[in-house]
Amino acid sequence: MTEPARAQRFLDRRVVVTGAAGGVGQVVAAMFRAEGARVVATDVAPADGVVACDLADDGAREAFIADALAELGGLDVLCNVAGVQQFAELGALTAAGLRRHFDVNALAPLLLAQAFAEALIASRGNVVSVASISAVMGQPYNTQYCASKAALLLGMRALAVELGSHGVRVNCVSPGGIDTPMIHAAAAGLPAAADWNLVAKSQSVMPGFMPPADVAESLLFLASDAAASVTGANLVVDRGVVW
Repeated sequence: MTEPARAQRFLDRRVVVTGAAGGVGQVVAAMFRAEGARVVATDVAPADGVVACDLADDGAREAFIADALAELGGLDVLCNVAGVQQFAELGALTAAGLRRHFDVNALAPLLLAQAFAEALIASRGNVVSVASISAVMGQPYNTQYCASKAALLLGMRALAVELGSHGVRVNCVSPGGIDTPMIHAAAAGLPAAADWNLVAKSQSVMPGFMPPADVAESLLFLASDAAASVTGANLVVDRGVVW
């Protein structure tokens, strides 16, 4: 059956989407384009219509920012979706692993927001970022992801306060488990001796992983004019996780 035409909420809006080679980012980029946006998409992995870039690399990120602004001529929406996740017991944590999580999950989105701030102020645009329920609840074997997503969430809330007087909105979506390659790879990497009684403490009342489109729709809502009075928010989309 043919998908119904989407509303043109983002006609001619200029949008940057990270993490767009698969999962939520790929769906988000497609939805923005289907609603009339001009999209520059990036991911560390190469894909059609996606600029290959490791946003944790300062030089690569700065080059991407310059190229995106040159192509779009400004910016209306920055959508931070890129992320990494690897489960590890406390004894298996490494400085390199922690740095990678913070570099991709927290530092890159904040540095992108900083670099695009002037363009977003000019357009009275907005930033939407994918945080996680892991940012607001402790989860076993997930220390580096929880800590980095918590840093992202509070960093974005701070930017919402700082940029609000300039007309720029900054919001987050915090998903639970999503049916993406990243979460399945992370789950497969759970320690062999994992205590499943601890893991089971964060179960949803609606079972199963969510489709990426459910999270993507929430991101587009926050980026749209329908959320014109929403900033500093954290929209939880988790199928009712019971803490």
